[in-house]
Amino acid sequence: MIPIPRPGTPERQRLIDTHWRCIQSMKGVAGCAILECAEPGDTTEIGGGIYDDPLLRQVLFRMRAQPPAGKLVVICTKPDREWRIGRLSGIRGVPPSFVDDRVFEDEQEVQHAIFLMRLDELPESDGMPEHFHEGWKRGAHNWT
Repeated sequence: MIPIPRPGTPERQRLIDTHWRCIQSMKGVAGCAILECAEPGDTTEIGGGIYDDPLLRQVLFRMRAQPPAGKLVVICTKPDREWRIGRLSGIRGVPPSFVDDRVFEDEQEVQHAIFLMRLDELPESDGMPEHFHEGWKRGAHNWT
């Protein structure tokens, strides 16, 4: 497994810069794919991002594999106009709570803000073999 880069390291800054370039490249495209378009918003030619960066791919995999309780999510407060960051309760039927007062007017920018927050929350040792368990054998739904 690949360790999560520590704050202040060039490797961590490279991850952040690559993620931001991908986010900017995908403006105008529905969803959030961490790829780079040859022309911004045009997905006919894509590359870079998770295709070319194994560390970024691994870090995103670890972020997405976290259990739902406490996970950061995008909450659309006004359709196609306004987004905020929320945190899942992990309890079915209990709505997420907002983490701060920031309001984003761009769906991609809120995705990058969540990436930065998740990156700060992940310990450097996250994703090492000792963090995995064979949950499928115990009936657990989350295998990480």
